[in-house]
Amino acid sequence: MKIESQIEKISSFQHLELLANQIVEGFISGMHKSPFHGFSAEFAEHKVYNVGESTKHIDWKLFAKTDRLFTKKFEEETNLRCHLIIDNSSSMHYPKLEDKDNFFQNKIGFSVLASAVLINILKKQRDAVGLSVFSDTYEYYAPEKGSDRHHRMILNALENLLVKPKVQKSTDTITFLHQIAEKLHRRSMIILFTDMFQSGNEEALFNALQHLKHNKHKVVLFHVIDAKTELNFDFDNAPRKFIDMETGEEVTVFADNVKLAYEKGVSSYFKKLALTCAQNKIKYVPVGVSDNFEKILTTYLAEKQNFG
Repeated sequence: MKIESQIEKISSFQHLELLANQIVEGFISGMHKSPFHGFSAEFAEHKVYNVGESTKHIDWKLFAKTDRLFTKKFEEETNLRCHLIIDNSSSMHYPKLEDKDNFFQNKIGFSVLASAVLINILKKQRDAVGLSVFSDTYEYYAPEKGSDRHHRMILNALENLLVKPKVQKSTDTITFLHQIAEKLHRRSMIILFTDMFQSGNEEALFNALQHLKHNKHKVVLFHVIDAKTELNFDFDNAPRKFIDMETGEEVTVFADNVKLAYEKGVSSYFKKLALTCAQNKIKYVPVGVSDNFEKILTTYLAEKQNFG
């Protein structure tokens, strides 16, 4: 897909931050009418209005949406440090986008927008956020801070992931998860977006995930996939050439001939991954690029409640 087209799509929302804010505002509005309304107290920006309190800080816009009175909270101290980690290897740029597609319909775009959505919430809650990006190198690092300038810097780094020309980049998840773990000294919530395509030693990969848990960090792994093709192997039976986006290796097969074996192998790997995460008290959440962002938000809110 042309870089200019990608930039155009982002610019059509005026800014990644604006789109993220629209998603969060829609979620908050719906949350007050849903089973998740109990999480509303998690937003440092608002608290329920109590009769007799000053009406000076009532959020009338939120009242118009929810028919409930909330007051804005101020001078809230940072009570959470969150470090976002994004896998930017070539496999994360799948599926290939067509001109009609939105930038968040492949794995990297979905991860970027999901991260922007979380930054929006962290900003509302006056929490500190940091970012790491890796592929075959440690591409970007920003420590956890809470200033507006810092948020803008991280959002800019996220946008760059969408508009930079893609080169063939492999995944070195193991090396860089260990490096990231060593950088995080103060207890944080660590949120990782990756498709978990790492060839080689599975045990070493699981050890790297476990390393993220040191210093009593809370770790959430969002396993980002294109469910239609990567999980369900939904292709017609015409002969197809499959190309490894990281190595360039090619293989031509009839999809029907390998579908059962492929699905069995993928299912086995996902189950092993989920079990290993459970054993290490890592929150494992598979997400599809065709999903909305509610699962991202509800997972974050539930894990923050348990962060204590």
